[in-house]
Amino acid sequence: MEKQESIFINRELSWLDFDSRVLALAKDKNVPLGERLKFAAIFGSNMDEFFMVRVGSLYDQTLLKNNKPDIVTHMTAAEQIAAITPRVAELQAKCDKYFQTLVNQLTTAGYKKVDFHHLSKAQEHFWKTYFQRELMPLLSPQIVDSRHPFPFLSNKEIYYIAQLYNKGDGVSFGIVPVNSRFERVLFVKDGDMTCFAFVEELVAHYAASIFNTSTVQKQCLFRVTRNADITVDEGMMDHDIDFRDVMSELLKKRRKLAAVRLQFWPEAPQEIVKFLRDKLVVPASRCYAQTSPLDTGCLFKLAGRIASDGGRSEMFYPAARPMQAPAGYDLYTEVRKHDVLLAYPYQSIRPFIRMLLRAGADPDVVSIKMTLYRMASDSQIVNALIAAAENGKEVVAMVELRARFDEQNNIDWSKQLQDAGCTVLYGFDDYKVHSKLTLITSRVDGKYRYLTQIGTGNYNEKTSELYTDLSFITTRQDIGEEASAVFNNMALQRLTSEADTMLVAPLRFKTVLLDEMDRQIALALQGKPASIILKNNSINDPQIIDKISQASCAGVRVDMIVRGICCVRAGVPGRTENVHIRSLVGRYLEHSRIYCFGSGENMRIYIASGDFLTRNTERRVEVGVRVDDPAIAKKLRGILDLQLRDTVNAREMQPDGSYSKVKPAEGQPPVDSQMAMFGYFKDGFEMAADKPAPAVRPAVKKAVAKPVSRQSSSLRPTRSGLWQNLFGRGKK
Repeated sequence: MEKQESIFINRELSWLDFDSRVLALAKDKNVPLGERLKFAAIFGSNMDEFFMVRVGSLYDQTLLKNNKPDIVTHMTAAEQIAAITPRVAELQAKCDKYFQTLVNQLTTAGYKKVDFHHLSKAQEHFWKTYFQRELMPLLSPQIVDSRHPFPFLSNKEIYYIAQLYNKGDGVSFGIVPVNSRFERVLFVKDGDMTCFAFVEELVAHYAASIFNTSTVQKQCLFRVTRNADITVDEGMMDHDIDFRDVMSELLKKRRKLAAVRLQFWPEAPQEIVKFLRDKLVVPASRCYAQTSPLDTGCLFKLAGRIASDGGRSEMFYPAARPMQAPAGYDLYTEVRKHDVLLAYPYQSIRPFIRMLLRAGADPDVVSIKMTLYRMASDSQIVNALIAAAENGKEVVAMVELRARFDEQNNIDWSKQLQDAGCTVLYGFDDYKVHSKLTLITSRVDGKYRYLTQIGTGNYNEKTSELYTDLSFITTRQDIGEEASAVFNNMALQRLTSEADTMLVAPLRFKTVLLDEMDRQIALALQGKPASIILKNNSINDPQIIDKISQASCAGVRVDMIVRGICCVRAGVPGRTENVHIRSLVGRYLEHSRIYCFGSGENMRIYIASGDFLTRNTERRVEVGVRVDDPAIAKKLRGILDLQLRDTVNAREMQPDGSYSKVKPAEGQPPVDSQMAMFGYFKDGFEMAADKPAPAVRPAVKKAVAKPVSRQSSSLRPTRSGLWQNLFGRGKK
């Protein structure tokens, strides 16, 4: 019997495919030059995170005696690392090539990169003087020999290293940190040209003079990437310890975890590579030489300088700011007349913030409850909660301290919330709370009334201008009662297992969506119209992938819009022939999750905080909602239809798992779904002063709590990395 072709793609390789799609925008001639710099920077940031999180996790797994293979592709951790390394080398080579093209085009635009190997006498004098006066006093060189130990090297910092020879002591090594205290990009005007230099290259050019008593034989720059896959399990052995203190200690530990990658600029001498490999225990396969900057974050600074110079509008995307609500628009009042959908970044988040402030000052409001995962460093939203608490309201904040790379920010905010009199909860021991849920409870005429907000994105004003997200706000009592039960369950470390309209992972999320797929399969088998549209960030859950395959085999058309990791292959004969997968990577980070089943009057559509990764479906508390309001449901479907027509940002998966850029049909104009959404939501702040309030639906079954089992459970989490956001912290 002929072996059936697999429909599964390895998660790590899929992640790298996504990074490849990001990198492709750094060479896309249709993208303005300044924006292409940013995409190159984003690629580098993504690769840093990939090594810290995913490769770090795989490295940990290789140290375990019982190293279980990947549940999707059955590859061991060692096999996955072996598959990753050549792919990373391939992408790095592309990045180097694209960077050189960007440098050449910047020169044409009036911004020339300083080449320290070809300086005129005047330039040599200027930069040497600058080095001696501005940098030399701040440098902290170290010698490594038999009398001086190898120093600790910080994660993601750049270092200069030289192999030294001294007649009396023989061979030693000198290391000079080029740390974050230095301005990464230096600018000098030279007539009409603006010259820019990367500070680490300047240090590398003159650092030999630091070791004037020795002969510098060989030298280069390098950068270390360390594992960031920390776990709270060992820190929670003593339950009398405050969880914030546990997380603070773990953050200190993260800085000292094992090195997982070495980057060198330019080609590094083998003696230096061997020396660092031996000291840091990094295999040769994870040592990468490159000609692009070791830390591409400097390209953000370069793009920022060009933008601040002015008069370079052609080098950047046209200005597009979130639409503000019209004068007199009051979301707090409006939502009592009809359900509301806000779409970021097309609409401003300000009406939501004003709604929180109104609630905090409303004498009828009893309590405000909110889940907080990633917040801005100067969060107006958290300040609104603090103001409400200081105004005498009960404020309950479920703060997830384990939001990767935002732990310290969340620790700091949790302290401020607690100091203001808010009740701060940290969620579950075994499940991250990734929900985006707000509940405002009022008491009017002796009866409790609920205002509920359910979103796909974080309560973060900064990312609301960069990520496409949805926020559904309603005063429907049935949804409010379910949300109230969810908050009560979370406070008592219990999982929600029953609700009518809401999705609540891990017990009532995947099962509901699988049931919805089964309904479409049944319709297709009866010869009736059936369709499924799934939009999210990532998918690797085997059960969901198997169900998608079943739907395809039954004749259901399945359209998937998956921005990042996608572990299912489209178009596999006899398995996924009716599955069509596309990825949208463009100006904004596609972050919203919409799940649509059927069409017309029988259509059922959901928004949610959770993707189809097993970490979301089985190891996190996620929240979603079925949107029954016909107008909003239609609007959500319109978003999906628009993105399925995109011919600017979209790439379609081919049967071999690769992606091809979607192009407009001959004679047809290009469709940029992201920019078209500004027009789609131009009347999004609907005001219905005369529209009656939504009818209260019949009472539904109360959400039932289920205690979290601490013994054997199929839902118990495993150690895994966390995909984070594309546009910096970010993150998800």
